[in-house]
Amino acid sequence: MSDAELTVTVTGPVATVVIRNPARRNALTAAMWRQLPVLLDGLEADPAVRVLVLTGADGTFCAGADLGDLNELLEAGDGSIAVAAEERLAAFAKPTVAAVRGACVGGGCQLAVACDLRLAADDARFGVPPARLGLVYPAPTTRRLARLVGPSAAKHLLFTAELVDADRALRIGLVDEVLPGDELDARVGALTAAIAERSRLTVAAAKEIVDGRADDDRIAWWHGQVRDSGEAREGVAAANERRPPRFGWAPPTAG
Repeated sequence: MSDAELTVTVTGPVATVVIRNPARRNALTAAMWRQLPVLLDGLEADPAVRVLVLTGADGTFCAGADLGDLNELLEAGDGSIAVAAEERLAAFAKPTVAAVRGACVGGGCQLAVACDLRLAADDARFGVPPARLGLVYPAPTTRRLARLVGPSAAKHLLFTAELVDADRALRIGLVDEVLPGDELDARVGALTAAIAERSRLTVAAAKEIVDGRADDDRIAWWHGQVRDSGEAREGVAAANERRPPRFGWAPPTAG
Protein backbone atom coordinates (compact mmCIF):
# COMPACT_ATOMS: atom_id res chain seq x y z
CA MET A 1 0.00 0.00 0.00
CA SER A 2 1.33 3.45 -0.92
CA ASP A 3 1.92 6.05 1.75
CA ALA A 4 1.28 8.80 -0.83
CA GLU A 5 -1.88 10.71 0.01
CA LEU A 6 -3.46 14.04 0.80
CA THR A 7 -4.84 14.33 4.32
CA VAL A 8 -7.32 16.87 5.64
CA THR A 9 -7.90 18.21 9.14
CA VAL A 10 -10.44 20.86 10.07
CA THR A 11 -9.85 22.92 13.20
CA GLY A 12 -12.53 25.53 13.78
CA PRO A 13 -12.86 27.55 10.59
CA VAL A 14 -9.52 26.43 9.12
CA ALA A 15 -9.04 23.35 6.94
CA THR A 16 -5.50 22.09 6.42
CA VAL A 17 -4.59 19.88 3.47
CA VAL A 18 -1.25 18.10 3.92
CA ILE A 19 0.76 16.62 1.05
CA ARG A 20 2.30 13.29 2.13
CA ASN A 21 4.60 11.06 0.13
CA PRO A 22 7.57 10.37 2.42
CA ALA A 23 9.45 8.15 -0.02
CA ARG A 24 9.49 10.90 -2.69
CA ARG A 25 9.85 14.14 -0.66
CA ASN A 26 6.09 14.65 -0.97
CA ALA A 27 6.06 14.41 -4.76
CA LEU A 28 2.51 14.25 -6.09
CA THR A 29 1.40 11.03 -7.73
CA ALA A 30 -1.27 10.95 -10.41
CA ALA A 31 -3.73 9.68 -7.79
CA MET A 32 -2.92 12.64 -5.53
CA TRP A 33 -3.46 15.13 -8.36
CA ARG A 34 -6.86 13.54 -8.95
CA GLN A 35 -7.66 13.53 -5.24
CA LEU A 36 -7.11 17.26 -4.72
CA PRO A 37 -10.15 18.61 -6.64
CA VAL A 38 -12.39 16.13 -4.85
CA LEU A 39 -11.14 17.29 -1.46
CA LEU A 40 -11.53 20.92 -2.48
CA ASP A 41 -15.12 20.36 -3.61
CA GLY A 42 -16.01 19.02 -0.19
CA LEU A 43 -14.22 21.77 1.73
CA GLU A 44 -15.74 24.51 -0.40
CA ALA A 45 -19.22 23.12 0.32
CA ASP A 46 -18.57 22.95 4.08
CA PRO A 47 -20.02 26.15 5.63
CA ALA A 48 -17.81 25.74 8.71
CA VAL A 49 -14.63 26.12 6.64
CA ARG A 50 -13.59 29.71 6.01
CA VAL A 51 -9.88 29.38 5.16
CA LEU A 52 -7.77 26.64 3.58
CA VAL A 53 -4.10 25.97 4.36
CA LEU A 54 -2.01 23.82 2.01
CA THR A 55 1.26 22.44 3.36
CA GLY A 56 3.59 19.44 3.22
CA ALA A 57 4.48 16.80 5.76
CA ASP A 58 7.79 16.37 7.56
CA GLY A 59 9.46 19.67 6.71
CA THR A 60 9.03 19.53 2.93
CA PHE A 61 6.27 21.21 0.95
CA CYS A 62 6.39 19.22 -2.29
CA ALA A 63 9.21 18.11 -4.59
CA GLY A 64 6.95 18.24 -7.66
CA ALA A 65 5.14 15.65 -9.70
CA ASP A 66 6.17 12.05 -9.11
CA LEU A 67 8.27 11.25 -12.18
CA GLY A 68 7.08 7.66 -12.03
CA ASP A 69 3.73 8.98 -13.23
CA LEU A 70 5.16 11.45 -15.74
CA ASN A 71 3.79 9.77 -18.88
CA GLU A 72 0.29 9.77 -17.43
CA LEU A 73 0.60 13.42 -16.44
CA LEU A 74 1.78 14.43 -19.92
CA GLU A 75 -0.83 12.57 -21.95
CA ALA A 76 -3.39 15.39 -21.98
CA GLY A 77 -0.97 18.32 -22.39
CA ASP A 78 -2.42 21.53 -20.94
CA GLY A 79 -5.54 19.61 -19.99
CA SER A 80 -3.61 17.30 -17.69
CA ILE A 81 -4.76 16.22 -14.28
CA ALA A 82 -2.08 18.43 -12.72
CA VAL A 83 -3.43 21.55 -14.41
CA ALA A 84 -6.98 20.55 -13.51
CA ALA A 85 -5.97 20.33 -9.84
CA GLU A 86 -4.15 23.65 -10.01
CA GLU A 87 -7.10 25.39 -11.65
CA ARG A 88 -9.50 23.98 -9.05
CA LEU A 89 -7.27 25.28 -6.26
CA ALA A 90 -7.02 28.71 -7.89
CA ALA A 91 -10.82 28.85 -8.24
CA PHE A 92 -11.49 27.75 -4.64
CA ALA A 93 -14.08 30.21 -3.35
CA LYS A 94 -12.46 30.70 0.06
CA PRO A 95 -9.04 32.18 0.93
CA THR A 96 -6.10 29.81 0.50
CA VAL A 97 -2.69 29.99 2.17
CA ALA A 98 0.38 27.91 1.27
CA ALA A 99 2.63 27.24 4.26
CA VAL A 100 5.98 26.28 2.76
CA ARG A 101 8.94 24.51 4.32
CA GLY A 102 11.83 22.94 2.46
CA ALA A 103 11.49 22.06 -1.21
CA CYS A 104 8.68 23.70 -3.18
CA VAL A 105 9.54 22.61 -6.70
CA GLY A 106 7.74 21.96 -9.97
CA GLY A 107 4.20 20.81 -9.24
CA GLY A 108 4.62 21.92 -5.64
CA CYS A 109 5.48 25.44 -6.75
CA GLN A 110 2.58 25.23 -9.19
CA LEU A 111 0.16 24.62 -6.30
CA ALA A 112 1.73 27.24 -4.05
CA VAL A 113 1.36 29.86 -6.81
CA ALA A 114 -2.30 28.87 -7.20
CA CYS A 115 -2.94 29.80 -3.56
CA ASP A 116 -3.95 33.33 -2.60
CA LEU A 117 -1.09 33.83 -0.13
CA ARG A 118 2.26 32.11 0.46
CA LEU A 119 4.14 32.10 3.77
CA ALA A 120 7.54 30.45 3.83
CA ALA A 121 10.01 29.23 6.41
CA ASP A 122 13.53 30.53 5.93
CA ASP A 123 14.68 27.08 4.74
CA ALA A 124 12.22 27.04 1.82
CA ARG A 125 13.57 26.58 -1.69
CA PHE A 126 11.58 27.22 -4.87
CA GLY A 127 12.15 26.01 -8.39
CA VAL A 128 10.46 25.43 -11.75
CA PRO A 129 12.40 22.58 -13.43
CA PRO A 130 10.85 21.78 -16.85
CA ALA A 131 13.95 23.07 -18.68
CA ARG A 132 15.92 20.26 -16.99
CA LEU A 133 13.44 17.72 -18.33
CA GLY A 134 12.73 19.04 -21.82
CA LEU A 135 9.13 19.86 -21.00
CA VAL A 136 6.92 22.82 -21.86
CA TYR A 137 5.34 24.19 -18.71
CA PRO A 138 1.54 24.30 -19.11
CA ALA A 139 0.27 27.62 -20.44
CA PRO A 140 -2.17 28.36 -17.57
CA THR A 141 0.60 27.62 -15.07
CA THR A 142 3.13 29.78 -16.90
CA ARG A 143 0.73 32.72 -17.13
CA ARG A 144 -0.20 32.47 -13.45
CA LEU A 145 3.49 32.48 -12.47
CA ALA A 146 4.19 35.50 -14.70
CA ARG A 147 1.26 37.43 -13.24
CA LEU A 148 2.59 36.80 -9.75
CA VAL A 149 6.31 37.55 -10.14
CA GLY A 150 6.43 39.48 -13.43
CA PRO A 151 7.70 38.38 -16.87
CA SER A 152 11.42 38.72 -16.16
CA ALA A 153 11.44 36.76 -12.90
CA ALA A 154 9.18 34.10 -14.44
CA LYS A 155 11.54 33.74 -17.39
CA HIS A 156 14.53 33.43 -15.06
CA LEU A 157 12.84 30.63 -13.13
CA LEU A 158 11.74 28.86 -16.31
CA PHE A 159 14.93 29.36 -18.35
CA THR A 160 17.40 28.32 -15.65
CA ALA A 161 15.45 25.77 -13.56
CA GLU A 162 17.55 27.08 -10.66
CA LEU A 163 16.39 26.85 -7.07
CA VAL A 164 15.92 30.20 -5.35
CA ASP A 165 16.01 30.65 -1.61
CA ALA A 166 13.26 32.14 0.52
CA ASP A 167 14.82 35.62 0.61
CA ARG A 168 14.96 35.85 -3.17
CA ALA A 169 11.46 34.43 -3.42
CA LEU A 170 10.31 37.26 -1.16
CA ARG A 171 12.10 39.90 -3.26
CA ILE A 172 10.50 38.77 -6.52
CA GLY A 173 7.03 38.41 -4.99
CA LEU A 174 6.85 34.65 -5.11
CA VAL A 175 6.09 34.59 -1.36
CA ASP A 176 4.45 37.15 0.91
CA GLU A 177 6.33 36.54 4.15
CA VAL A 178 9.45 34.66 5.28
CA LEU A 179 9.77 33.53 8.89
CA PRO A 180 12.07 31.38 11.02
CA GLY A 181 10.91 27.79 10.75
CA ASP A 182 9.83 27.62 14.38
CA GLU A 183 7.58 30.66 13.90
CA LEU A 184 5.81 29.63 10.70
CA ASP A 185 2.96 27.65 12.24
CA ALA A 186 2.12 30.40 14.72
CA ARG A 187 2.10 33.04 12.00
CA VAL A 188 -0.08 30.92 9.72
CA GLY A 189 -2.44 30.34 12.63
CA ALA A 190 -2.66 34.06 13.42
CA LEU A 191 -3.18 34.99 9.77
CA THR A 192 -5.89 32.42 9.13
CA ALA A 193 -7.64 33.33 12.39
CA ALA A 194 -7.70 36.99 11.35
CA ILE A 195 -9.08 36.15 7.90
CA ALA A 196 -11.73 33.88 9.41
CA GLU A 197 -12.96 36.72 11.64
CA ARG A 198 -13.45 39.14 8.76
CA SER A 199 -16.59 39.57 6.69
CA ARG A 200 -16.95 36.61 4.37
CA LEU A 201 -18.78 38.90 1.97
CA THR A 202 -15.81 41.28 1.72
CA VAL A 203 -13.27 38.48 1.43
CA ALA A 204 -15.19 36.51 -1.21
CA ALA A 205 -15.85 39.61 -3.33
CA ALA A 206 -12.24 40.76 -3.06
CA LYS A 207 -10.95 37.37 -4.18
CA GLU A 208 -13.19 37.28 -7.24
CA ILE A 209 -12.40 40.86 -8.25
CA VAL A 210 -8.63 40.63 -7.73
CA ASP A 211 -8.54 37.36 -9.67
CA GLY A 212 -10.43 38.95 -12.56
CA ARG A 213 -13.37 36.55 -12.31
CA ALA A 214 -16.07 39.17 -11.64
CA ASP A 215 -17.65 40.98 -14.58
CA ASP A 216 -19.70 44.17 -14.19
CA ASP A 217 -22.90 42.27 -13.43
CA ARG A 218 -21.19 40.22 -10.78
CA ILE A 219 -19.66 43.30 -9.18
CA ALA A 220 -23.10 44.91 -9.08
CA TRP A 221 -24.40 41.74 -7.43
CA TRP A 222 -21.72 42.01 -4.74
CA HIS A 223 -22.69 45.62 -4.02
CA GLY A 224 -26.30 44.47 -3.77
CA GLN A 225 -25.21 41.92 -1.18
CA VAL A 226 -23.63 44.71 0.87
CA ARG A 227 -26.86 46.67 0.72
CA ASP A 228 -29.18 43.77 1.49
CA SER A 229 -27.18 41.77 4.02
CA GLY A 230 -26.66 44.39 6.71
CA GLU A 231 -22.98 43.44 6.80
CA ALA A 232 -21.73 47.01 6.46
CA ARG A 233 -24.22 48.29 9.05
CA GLU A 234 -22.91 45.72 11.51
CA GLY A 235 -19.30 46.63 10.75
CA VAL A 236 -19.90 50.34 11.33
CA ALA A 237 -21.93 49.70 14.49
CA ALA A 238 -19.21 47.47 15.89
CA ALA A 239 -16.56 50.09 15.18
CA ASN A 240 -18.64 52.81 16.86
CA GLU A 241 -19.34 50.57 19.86
CA ARG A 242 -15.72 49.37 20.05
CA ARG A 243 -16.63 45.71 19.95
CA PRO A 244 -15.84 42.85 17.58
CA PRO A 245 -18.25 42.74 14.65
CA ARG A 246 -20.73 39.88 14.39
CA PHE A 247 -20.78 39.31 10.65
CA GLY A 248 -23.47 36.93 9.47
CA TRP A 249 -23.31 36.84 5.66
CA ALA A 250 -23.00 33.41 4.08
CA PRO A 251 -22.73 32.53 0.38
CA PRO A 252 -26.12 31.74 -1.16
CA THR A 253 -26.61 28.03 -1.67
CA ALA A 254 -26.92 26.75 -5.20
CA GLY A 255 -30.40 25.97 -6.43
